[in-house]
Amino acid sequence: MTANGPLGARLVLRDGLDWEALTDEQVIAAREKTNRLRAARVARVFTGLPDRRARIEEHTLQLPGRRLTLRVHRPKSAGPRLPLILSFHGGSFVMGTAAQNDWINSHLAARCPAVVVSVEYRLAPEHPLPAPVDDGYDTLVRLLDDSGDWGLDPTAVAVLGESAGGTLAALLTLRAREDGPPVRAQVLTYPATDWSETMADYPSIAANAGNPGLSLSQLRAAARWSVPAGLDPRTVSPVRLDDLAGLPPALVVTGALDILDDQGARYVDRLRAGGTDVRLVRYPKALHGFVSMPGLVPAARLARREILAFLRGHLHPAASPARTEQR
Repeated sequence: MTANGPLGARLVLRDGLDWEALTDEQVIAAREKTNRLRAARVARVFTGLPDRRARIEEHTLQLPGRRLTLRVHRPKSAGPRLPLILSFHGGSFVMGTAAQNDWINSHLAARCPAVVVSVEYRLAPEHPLPAPVDDGYDTLVRLLDDSGDWGLDPTAVAVLGESAGGTLAALLTLRAREDGPPVRAQVLTYPATDWSETMADYPSIAANAGNPGLSLSQLRAAARWSVPAGLDPRTVSPVRLDDLAGLPPALVVTGALDILDDQGARYVDRLRAGGTDVRLVRYPKALHGFVSMPGLVPAARLARREILAFLRGHLHPAASPARTEQR
């Protein structure tokens, strides 16, 4: 298929790497370079300016056997106890950084309002699955154990994840269903829901093979690095799990030009069959990763409005509907 979508995105997101030929050392080097660029101030031309009504701080969280960095977005003017939105960046489990989501996370923090905590979870190939899932779940438990110190309302929790971060958000929600704490809502943006042998068996894989943002080569390489030989990939593939009942309301956002479009849609079908209140919003001119690229893909602002309204409705159910955004 000929590449479609906004011209700027097609030019900026061109990827010449042969992902499946990279060694572990090469992918780590590529990650370091890419993450420096994504976290740089100049990248905000593409990734968007943070909302000035939120402050952004980094905290270190000491967990058994490891130390994680949390990027915390908090409204500058709000009450003493706020809902928690736990956020997971994308990057195919091998790259990505919390800073790439400053635009969406800061706006949600200021306008929901909520404390939005983005987790710098451990990455493959050094730390394959299920390490990132453990990082997300253990972070959630620790934050709520210390909710008074963090200024959190432990009864108002949502998860937000993009791409591989959508995998984490979905798996964390499933784990919380079994072990607590309760999660009120989940937002999955262009989630990767299938890391098993059927990951390429979706029509959007072939239909969008020529579009930038994420390639099948990158997806296959990510599965090789992040799913170790001793782990059944179906156990980290939300769409392949048997029991999807009893889950909190979900908003799934996809892009019609993304190879993962049908993975998201199939998961919506599975959630709905399991009795979950779920809504799918599909943007016709959106590429993979578009919510992190408002400077390149106009649909990012529409998606932000949908996400904000959904989260406010579930985290502040007694409040008035979200105001229409002007920018």
